Amino acid sequence: MGENQQRTYPQLVLIGPIGVGKTTVSELLGARMGLPVVCLDEIAGSYYAEVGFDDATSARLIKELGFGQFYRQLQPALAHATIRMIGDYTDGIMDLGAGHSHFADHALFNQVQHALAPCNNVVLLLPTADLQRSVEILRARSITERGWDWNPDGYDYIEHWVMDSCNHALATATIYTEGRTPEETCDEIIASMRATRASH
Repeated sequence: MGENQQRTYPQLVLIGPIGVGKTTVSELLGARMGLPVVCLDEIAGSYYAEVGFDDATSARLIKELGFGQFYRQLQPALAHATIRMIGDYTDGIMDLGAGHSHFADHALFNQVQHALAPCNNVVLLLPTADLQRSVEILRARSITERGWDWNPDGYDYIEHWVMDSCNHALATATIYTEGRTPEETCDEIIASMRATRASH
């Protein structure tokens, strides 16, 4: 990058628990705003492989350790993927997978928070401000759409992704989706982005 070129950052980063509609909303927003859309879940494998978690290794660890222990070991790779994506895709809309914004390790969380800090619009999607109700909505949705409740090894990941403080600390705005169509959610996000732009 030349001396006179300013570093650019994603115009919008969507975060939130699984099943909240990030992918649907990001695709609608991309079409409406004429912006490229990147879903980290779709490209994360190559980033994981950079730090030793290729598909074969991941499959072996899940079989040997179970999903819960594997997920804990994957945390550095999740952080690495998030940071790398922000560096590689410097414009448009980014949709982070549920696990890419939650870190029990404070050092990993701080790294991701630092990488996202220059992004003016980090929008958390949740069904409702009532977090327990959000858990119930997303659990029922996961069972209906995916056939399971994200409770491997007795650990409730949906509850974790909703209740844990990481998303709330990263978000510059929170948008609630219950009772709104995806198009109406897009309208609210665009209004939030305009308000942010006006305040800077």
